[in-house]
Amino acid sequence: MAKMVVRSQGGYTLSVPNVQSLATSLDKSTQIPERYVRPEANVDPIAPTNEIELPVIDLAKLIDPEFSKEEAAKLHRTCQEWSFFQLVNHGVPEELVEGLKANTVEFFNKPLEEKMIYKQDNNGTLQGYGQAFVLSEEQKLDWSDMFYITTRPVALRNMKFWPTSPSTFRYEL
Repeated sequence: MAKMVVRSQGGYTLSVPNVQSLATSLDKSTQIPERYVRPEANVDPIAPTNEIELPVIDLAKLIDPEFSKEEAAKLHRTCQEWSFFQLVNHGVPEELVEGLKANTVEFFNKPLEEKMIYKQDNNGTLQGYGQAFVLSEEQKLDWSDMFYITTRPVALRNMKFWPTSPSTFRYEL
């Protein structure tokens, strides 16, 4: 049986089984499929867990001509060394952030059948529910499913992938 390939401007992905359905089909005596097992990595810890300070980028400083050069350099360095950061002074109200988090949790807690209404398809986009960036049959996979939608530019939004439940999802996003 041929695997479905989803192509987009950003690349393509092979269709793979849904992790939620795999997890519910396994019993305690069943091993996790080899494709999801990664070799142990021997890496030195960066610092004891309680001493790590995540990098913080200040958006207000990034757009302020007085501080932008320094903050842009900090952002550049942070992206090279950490690959992630906390963004502050972004202007998004805390209640909106919390609402988006709650909507996301509610979406992922839905039964698989409801989430599959928004599954990725082969229409030239990675939008939808599933997994993306699966490039080969041998590739190790993350033990997770994802939900990806385009918000900007508005012309690229495909509303068929935007859940109608939770009822506040579309409005808050």
